[in-house]
Amino acid sequence: MMAVKTFIDASTPFGRYAERLLRTEPIVWLTTVAADGTPQPNAVWFIWEGDTALMYSIPNQAKLKNIARNPNVALNLDSKKHGDGIVILTGTAAVDTRALPLNKNRPYMAKYRTEIARLKLGTPAKMASEYSVAVRITPKKLRGF
Repeated sequence: MMAVKTFIDASTPFGRYAERLLRTEPIVWLTTVAADGTPQPNAVWFIWEGDTALMYSIPNQAKLKNIARNPNVALNLDSKKHGDGIVILTGTAAVDTRALPLNKNRPYMAKYRTEIARLKLGTPAKMASEYSVAVRITPKKLRGF
């Protein structure tokens, strides 16, 4: 596997921590902006691919309409028990028509196959037909502590 360049500085303790969370956390909070300017956070499943996050959505969801109107988004990873370990990324999101369907995306299925079964969401193919819109988030800034 080729090394992927990333904007995260993995030579720092915070950079290593952020990369680990992005690779392993099951949920990220995606915040889009509604037409009236109200932030709209949603918990989503995602995978981290190099310098981007990939998530899937049911068509016509508010988050997709928000992204189409205003691609600026934030990703927030859960903090530790006492509120430290905060990781926040800001950037842009767009529908990714070239992404594989989630059931054909090996890293995504490796991360979520067990949860799909545990939550009785049907077969991966059924879930892929429902969550058929891939969204790629390209972070520009990272902050936290």
